Amino acid sequence: MEFDYTLTTTKTFDKAVLSVQDEIAKAGMRVLYVHDVQKTLAEKGFKREPFKIVEFCNAKFANEFLNKDIKIGLCLPCKINIYTKNRQTFISGMRPIVLPQFFPKADLGERPKEIDQIIQNIINNAK
Repeated sequence: MEFDYTLTTTKTFDKAVLSVQDEIAKAGMRVLYVHDVQKTLAEKGFKREPFKIVEFCNAKFANEFLNKDIKIGLCLPCKINIYTKNRQTFISGMRPIVLPQFFPKADLGERPKEIDQIIQNIINNAK
């Protein structure tokens, strides 16, 4: 089982970021924040190719998971990374199906699979 779901895109970096945000909204989730990792690191003198982390959430899912095990909050909110490496743009998200491995005592049911598919759809449609 892969920890991440990552695809390359032919879109420009900026268009990929906007596309991910649009697809998150279409999936009924809310973008909470977009971290500009490249800018943050540049402020400290580090050079990096474009890299943004889009944090997003569905309150219903988050509440369900937190009710099962409060420590799942360590994995919240969901994140999709958009980054450039060697002039290629990637869209990458953590797969929620790995959560039962981290929290084996929490009975998460089929919800991780459901959210995993939503995240894959967001990435596929944003590509």
